[in-house]
Amino acid sequence: MMETTLETIDENRIIEQLATELNVRPQQVAATVELLNDGATVPFIARYRKEVTGGLDDTVLRHLEVRLVYLRELEARRLAIINSIVEQGKMTDELMAQIQAADSKQRLEDLYAPYKPKRRTRAQIAKEAGLEPLADEILNTPECDPLVLAANYLNPEHKIEDAKTALDGARDILAERFSENADLLADMRDYLQKSGYLYSKVIEGKEQEGDNFRDWFDFSETIRTLPSHRILALLRGRTQGVLDLRIGLDPEQDALTPHPCIERISNFLELKAEYGVEASPRGKWLGELSRWTWRVKLLPSFETEIITQLREKAEEEAISVFAANLKDLLLAAPAGPKAVLGLDPGIRTGVKVAAIDATGKLLETATIYPFEPRRDVAGSINTLLALIAKHQIELIAIGNGTASRETEKLVGDLLKSIPDAGVKKIVVSEAGASVYSASELAAKEFPELDVSLRGAVSIARRLQDPLAELVKIEPKAIGVGQYQHDVNQRELARSLDAVIEDCVNAVGVDVNTASAALLSRVSGLNQSLAQNIVNHRDLHGRFNNRKALMDVSRFGAKAFEQAAGFLRINGGDNPLDSSAVHPEAYPVVERIVSKLQQDVKSIIGQKDALKGLSPADFTDEKFGIPTVRDIFSEIEKPGRDPRPEFKTATFKEGVETIDDLVVGMILEGVVTNVANFGAFVDIGVHQDGLVHISALSDTFVKDPRDVVRVGQTVKVKVQEVDAPRKRIGLTMRLNDESIPVKRGEVRRDGSSRHDGRIRRDANASSQGMGAMAAAFAKLKR
Repeated sequence: MMETTLETIDENRIIEQLATELNVRPQQVAATVELLNDGATVPFIARYRKEVTGGLDDTVLRHLEVRLVYLRELEARRLAIINSIVEQGKMTDELMAQIQAADSKQRLEDLYAPYKPKRRTRAQIAKEAGLEPLADEILNTPECDPLVLAANYLNPEHKIEDAKTALDGARDILAERFSENADLLADMRDYLQKSGYLYSKVIEGKEQEGDNFRDWFDFSETIRTLPSHRILALLRGRTQGVLDLRIGLDPEQDALTPHPCIERISNFLELKAEYGVEASPRGKWLGELSRWTWRVKLLPSFETEIITQLREKAEEEAISVFAANLKDLLLAAPAGPKAVLGLDPGIRTGVKVAAIDATGKLLETATIYPFEPRRDVAGSINTLLALIAKHQIELIAIGNGTASRETEKLVGDLLKSIPDAGVKKIVVSEAGASVYSASELAAKEFPELDVSLRGAVSIARRLQDPLAELVKIEPKAIGVGQYQHDVNQRELARSLDAVIEDCVNAVGVDVNTASAALLSRVSGLNQSLAQNIVNHRDLHGRFNNRKALMDVSRFGAKAFEQAAGFLRINGGDNPLDSSAVHPEAYPVVERIVSKLQQDVKSIIGQKDALKGLSPADFTDEKFGIPTVRDIFSEIEKPGRDPRPEFKTATFKEGVETIDDLVVGMILEGVVTNVANFGAFVDIGVHQDGLVHISALSDTFVKDPRDVVRVGQTVKVKVQEVDAPRKRIGLTMRLNDESIPVKRGEVRRDGSSRHDGRIRRDANASSQGMGAMAAAFAKLKR
């Protein structure tokens, strides 16, 4: 028996487990953990410490970082449980071995359950009344009659005045004992997760109030096949008091007597319970004990536990989808340094207009009123023409909200009058622009500007550089997730912050033009340091080299190490400062140029400048071949932008509202959101259409993001239009035919079809074009 407590968690155990999970060497994990402990960021480690980690990429590093937190929490809990049981004097070698072998928090809690301090239970009251020997005697006496044995355990002082009351106490003791049996819990949990169903029923009287959840009024599906968006929809229905959720087996098994779960408990514990009229007294009592253990003790806790696990799994997946979409949006192609006119459309309140120069600086604002009630079309066009000429506008960014198509038509007519100007119009997502407009950041940036006009500035800037502008907006407001308000907000924020950090550092930041919001996302910087950089820049002018960053207040050596490689200085003293070469590696470049007998300025940006040189010739004890190869790449293409070439979608003229759509139309659109069941596409009618996962490609699609990404321009065919419910069904399989579908038809994916059309293709229909209506109902953005 162990008698001493433990003081520290086993970090080596964590490293070994991470190495196994990630399929890498423990030395790689240990080195990465040391860097993280020392304050290094994932982008810094991935880019500049490849030799230390053995080349672990940012995806592996992010997973390692997240799992490291979980495993440290697991080990801390293991330590606390061990010490608690030791202090109770109940630790055995066998129990210690089980606790040390536990590989999840759930298994740890199962093992700790019998020793966990708890409030006074019915079982404890029964034990105090001296009924535990009765419970053990019934278990250990095969031919006994429990009623006869119970007569020997009456205890009026504890209100045990008859045999039935004594037997009830024995039942409570054993049921609690069984419900704390870690092996039984593991077996039943595994059985339910593999064979169990989640049932959903409408709460009586909530039918009308919960009409949005009518797909779930009488629903069931196996726990193992429930997709994340369906789980979150069901949980939202429960949260709103519309749905009642429970766990069970399939209807046929649930109706059996005895219930399969009751039999499984009896068999696992070898109770030899009996059922039916011919059951012996002891067998019948044990059968009732098994039923009580299941119905009263295990089923309620398993329902809570499994539904919680389903929620956590669904939230994790939803967060992952949101993060992936956000990454695609942040890394969307920038239009670049061009003068832009931003238009935030509106009808009664007018169209807000903002002109910005190539650097994003606000030049002028205006408000035009081309629509009701003023209908000043001529005046509006004249204002826009004047702004275009005055500021040499190259692009016009039009927000995609209310009156977007009307505004786009107005601009289109305007551009026809100046065909030689070369000005182009682009519809831009304005998601989050209003959030930015009313933010403290916008107020600091434009203190004198009306809130409504700030949105036009944001729309213009996000065309120039989506990443630089979108980092100013709370990620949740950007609208590329599913059920983002229903998931764990702390985990969502952590995940989205990691995405933003990775994107910003992958692209790099011009330290002389970047906002404090963008700088704060650079590796090693925070809001305070970012603002100090901006303040220093405003006071002393532009930075001419990276070394000058050390003059910024509170910008120390550690911040410089983490941030310098991601901060760009264009047109400065040292050409390397515009590249991703870290200052610590400048000596390597000096050896390279010495070998070539040239200077840096003459070779940087020259494709064949390093031809004939081998990276291996320039390695040393600190910089290996991976880093030298990166240096070679940066010399050839300094500060290269990983984002794609700028392209735009063209919405079809005359198709401006959902009523203009006709089944069979082929349109161009932009992917605005990707969910597990398909992609939403903006086709210019103020209502996104859904391309179901089965309609994305002629081949099987496991993950929609294998085919489409947020911001991508795609061609789609209109498959169905439900104007009253604002639902548009689209397909990217342009050769698909459309046929009517009978109301109420059920697809093999388990979803019901209320209306609309599906393809004639058998494979596609089996995957669920019939899931279209249900998919719309399940996504709450």
